[in-house]
Amino acid sequence: MEKILTEEEQRTFLELTDNASKVVICAHVSPDGDAIGSTLALKHWLTRKGKQVTVVVPNFFPDFLHWMPGAGEVMVYMKHEEEVKAIVEEADLFVIADLNDSARLMELEGCVMANPAPKILIDHHLNPADFCQLVISHPEMCATAEVICHLLHQLGELEVITAEEATCLYAAMMCDTGAFTYNSNRAVVYECISHLLNRGIDKDRIYRNVYWTCSVARMRLTGYLLYVKMETVPEMNASIITLTNKERKLFGIKNGDTEGIANMPLQISGMRLSVFLSEDTEHEGVVKVSLRSVDDFPCNEMAARFFNGGGHKNASGGRLHCGMDEAVRKVHEAIKSYAHLLK
Repeated sequence: MEKILTEEEQRTFLELTDNASKVVICAHVSPDGDAIGSTLALKHWLTRKGKQVTVVVPNFFPDFLHWMPGAGEVMVYMKHEEEVKAIVEEADLFVIADLNDSARLMELEGCVMANPAPKILIDHHLNPADFCQLVISHPEMCATAEVICHLLHQLGELEVITAEEATCLYAAMMCDTGAFTYNSNRAVVYECISHLLNRGIDKDRIYRNVYWTCSVARMRLTGYLLYVKMETVPEMNASIITLTNKERKLFGIKNGDTEGIANMPLQISGMRLSVFLSEDTEHEGVVKVSLRSVDDFPCNEMAARFFNGGGHKNASGGRLHCGMDEAVRKVHEAIKSYAHLLK
């Protein structure tokens, strides 16, 4: 296990958490498994320390994550705007997890940044912005949950966390590595897993909850997207799948039913890049872009250059303010510009 804080940083972390009574933990817009798992693990841990802790997120998170311990207590700003604002205004400490810039809080950013209470950032994305008093950022790690594992180990806490906390951390790491199929070659990742297994988690059940539990609508949608909507660009070893809100209504899919779709074309022999375009259900005229790749193709670079986004080398995302046809055109433009890496 790795020591991730200097002695001064460790003192600062302990002072900030020890002196706080009302803690708000925030995650990024459209929270994924790492965001939800990391924030819930921190919530359980700080609650055991006697703190009043609330997890707040900008908008809804996928249904397939609702089984996580404590997920039912997560406050969604979009659904409970006034209640969340009141909680945020009273906070005397913020822990901001799994994002590198306050802008990724979206509508939640204004009220969080208006509160002068100290803020701790815990993250694994590149280039963290300077908006927190303490920044714990390790882009070399597979997930924010892994950063938390090392943090707890350094504090002498990892060996005594509860099964609930360990479950949240394992699920978060699993989600951000595609069940440990990418960005997970460092041996220390499995040291973390070993510690979590020793706390009594059921990793097989966690896997089933995330990857092997879906609705009939999701199953039918998957067949439709792969058979009807998937466009392959064989000369570029790339693929594009599109999903409109009209199609969402047609299949009756719920929040999270599209999780993992972006990865599926990478099962095709020789495929290096998969792009999934979906119309935003909350903002008209916005298309969400999900990028997945194998080996050394830089999804994060493409996302930043063409799609106003970023992320990790093999898994990134962005947004386009346009219609679906224009979004597809932009994807083809992006693919052509990376021909030297895709062919």
